[in-house]
Amino acid sequence: MTIEVKNINKRFGEFTALDNVSLQFPAGELTALLGPSGCGKTTLLRIIAGLEHPDSGQVLLDAEDASSRHVRERQVGFVFQHYALFRHMTVFENVAFGLRVRPRATRPSETEIRARVKELLELVQLDWLADRFPPQLSGGQRQRIALARALAVEPRVLLLDEPFGALDAKVRKELRRWLRRLHDDLHVTSIFVTHDQEEALEVADQVVLMNKGKVEQLGAPGDVYNHPASPFVYSFLGNVNLFHGRVHEGVLASGDASFTGARPCRGADAKGIAYVRPHDLDVDRYTPGGEGIVVKLKRAHAIGPLAQLDLQRADNAELIEAVIPNERFGQLQIKEGDTLLVRPRRMHVFVDQGASI
Repeated sequence: MTIEVKNINKRFGEFTALDNVSLQFPAGELTALLGPSGCGKTTLLRIIAGLEHPDSGQVLLDAEDASSRHVRERQVGFVFQHYALFRHMTVFENVAFGLRVRPRATRPSETEIRARVKELLELVQLDWLADRFPPQLSGGQRQRIALARALAVEPRVLLLDEPFGALDAKVRKELRRWLRRLHDDLHVTSIFVTHDQEEALEVADQVVLMNKGKVEQLGAPGDVYNHPASPFVYSFLGNVNLFHGRVHEGVLASGDASFTGARPCRGADAKGIAYVRPHDLDVDRYTPGGEGIVVKLKRAHAIGPLAQLDLQRADNAELIEAVIPNERFGQLQIKEGDTLLVRPRRMHVFVDQGASI
């Protein structure tokens, strides 16, 4: 099923949750709605499900206007962050619930219900827990049961609201890989809400970045990470160093340092900010007249394959974070207090006229 939202607006009192949002969700793909708390992503998910109603705009399911359809008529499976399992029911009965409450005319037989639940519990690899109760399960197991329950009614759309937000980091990582494999098997059009950048980039086919009720960028994970459309997108997707200065004829001057590669902008010169990720900085020992930004090593954290360096610029005392291979850190033989040079291998410059370069 394809999903499209057109010109969706939603306010809660004086707060604008969604501001003229239009998006398309391709059939059979897994889309992540990503953004900070309060950006509108959960509100949009609930409007698609029919749990909330927009102030204006349309929800189209397979090109048909579903805005006035009741949630039961949209054939949507919804998975909540906190599972919403029935504590007094066994795992089996939780999964079977959506089938048992169907109108008599469309309700499967008891044999069909049992076969469907058994199939789903095997799919989520928890058939051995059919007789347990939710309080007897781990958080990861409960979330998989919640997903099986959503799939029991054979939804045309699967919606997940922060599905792994209540789990610890290790379980969350395992489950998101499992969800990706499950989606590849089922190919149900799916949308999940998250504020975890790593989760969205690892799992989704496409990512929608939202901020203050608006869509900042939509694209494949690699596209939004490598080609951010705005300063917000660049800053939200991972750590970043900011170098403030002025852009003139393709050069950003920031303190005593100059960065080439900035595209020319309107006007002779303009304020600009260079965005550089920590792993896109080369670090060398200081040599007089050497090319780069002069910094002092304030702290080094070298455990595992990477070394994280906290550096302080000599010209304006701003802090810079650099990440280099631990092998390179060992070769440099540097210690706290040493003077170094850093050079950006890659940067993205935004100028204040609103043009991104």
